[in-house]
Amino acid sequence: MRSIAIMNQKGGVGKTTTAVNISAALAETGASVCLIDLDPQAHATLHFGIEPQVEFQSVYDVLVNDLPLKDVRRQAADNLWLIPAHIDLAAAEPELLGVVGRDMILRDKLTQDDMQFDYIIMDCPPSLGVLTLNALTAVDEVFLPLQPQFLALHGLTKLLHTIELVHKRLNNKLRLSGIIFCMFEANAKLSTEIESDVNAFFNMSKSRETPWSNAKIFNTKIRKNIRLAEAPSFGKPIFNYDNSSNGAEDYRKLAQEVIESQNSQ
Repeated sequence: MRSIAIMNQKGGVGKTTTAVNISAALAETGASVCLIDLDPQAHATLHFGIEPQVEFQSVYDVLVNDLPLKDVRRQAADNLWLIPAHIDLAAAEPELLGVVGRDMILRDKLTQDDMQFDYIIMDCPPSLGVLTLNALTAVDEVFLPLQPQFLALHGLTKLLHTIELVHKRLNNKLRLSGIIFCMFEANAKLSTEIESDVNAFFNMSKSRETPWSNAKIFNTKIRKNIRLAEAPSFGKPIFNYDNSSNGAEDYRKLAQEVIESQNSQ
């Protein structure tokens, strides 16, 4: 099983779009995938047309009320399952404040789960709180979506520091393994400049032993595409909304790179 957290504490960088569509693309290849929505905004859940209701059981109940994952898991498509989120998830952090081992609840629940998947994908909230720490403690890999703007590297040091701390104290398997450029415009000078800066930053890291020293900047760039922005309002991944769009083509190519990166490890 390969476990991956999609995270960036900066919002609006394509994090949820990537989590949903890479999950759907991997499932399309025949791999079994479970997507866990850890964002209280529940955008990944809404992306599959699932509207949280008052009596809605979600990942909140897993973390706070000790429900097993199987009780909240839903099949969203062929080979694809979803652990949904709910606005109640925003209350998880204060409710878990005094709980011993609160950062390892999700890891333990996954260990106890009787259903095995080829991929576990986690859509993290745009913050570095207890929900993100639960994800980082439970997975082996982090994928970082970046938008090609001058603020792309803003806050990156703090994010890497968090990964390093979790690696040292809670999960020595954790590593940043992939960087994904989203909303990319190949003809824009700014995009190519930021890509060059990010390449230089991570190339410099290869000389030190860190959890991101072997991070791969994926060749596939997710192009800016209005169809990707429209798809969530229809409750569909891009492949079900517009299968011939640039967005669908890009996420299929990215999924193949993800598969190949595993085979080359």
